[in-house]
Order: sequence, then structure tokens, then C-alpha cells
Amino acid sequence: MKPKSSKGAFTLLEIMLVVMIIGLLLGTAIYKLKGNVEVSRGVAVDSSLQSIRTQLKLYESLNGFPPTTEQGLGALVAQPQNEPRPARWTQLLDGVPKDPWGKEFVYISPGRKNPNAYDLYSAGPDRTPDTADDLWGGG
Repeated sequence: MKPKSSKGAFTLLEIMLVVMIIGLLLGTAIYKLKGNVEVSRGVAVDSSLQSIRTQLKLYESLNGFPPTTEQGLGALVAQPQNEPRPARWTQLLDGVPKDPWGKEFVYISPGRKNPNAYDLYSAGPDRTPDTADDLWGGG
């Protein structure tokens, strides 16, 4: 009789153990990276707010006034049809910008926080304006 040759195959138990270890490592990595996602969203908000402020300054320099609250940031995308109507309007953005949570940025003119200018901010993770998690950006 020939002795049985052992093949180099893995048992189901060994495969399940490897899959479980990989799952634990992935779970740990995702948990560790969670904070980085929030930091990157904050950076994205800062960047977007700075870009929008630049376009609002250009709009104001062309027309002598910023868009009203009613016109909102849509005035940078399409010519406003309500007063005050800009005499030298030009499209400055391709679409109304949204924050990392998918909501449009909050624009109020004149502002409550900045009565001589405008307020521009993200409603933050809870997507509700005027709450503690609102993000005003770094400038």
C-alpha cells in the first residue's frame, strides 16, 4: 500500500481564521481613519467657503452690491430676476455649491454675525443652520 500523500491545501478552519483576522484589521483601520474623514470635511468646507467668498467679492465689484439673501448664491449661477438686479452680471459659478454633507451653504445678506457684510457658512454634520456644529471656515 502506498502511504497517503499530504496535499498543501488549507482547511476550512484555517481559511475562516485568516478571513476573520483580515476583517479585524480592516475594522481597526476604518475606526482609526474615521477622525481623518471629519478633518478632511472641515478642510473641504474651508476651501469651498474661501472660493465662494472670492466669487462674491467679484460679484460685488462688478455690481456695487452683494446678492441679497433672497437671491442667494444662485445669483452667482443665474442672473437674478428680482431687485436689486445687477447691471453687469456674469456667471461666476457652474452650480450652487454644496458642503461635504450635500447641503447648500447658508448665505445671509446682510448678515446677523456680520451686519456690515454677509454671513456664509456650512450647516455642518447635522445639516441644520444655527446650531453648535456650524462651520464658518477660517476666514
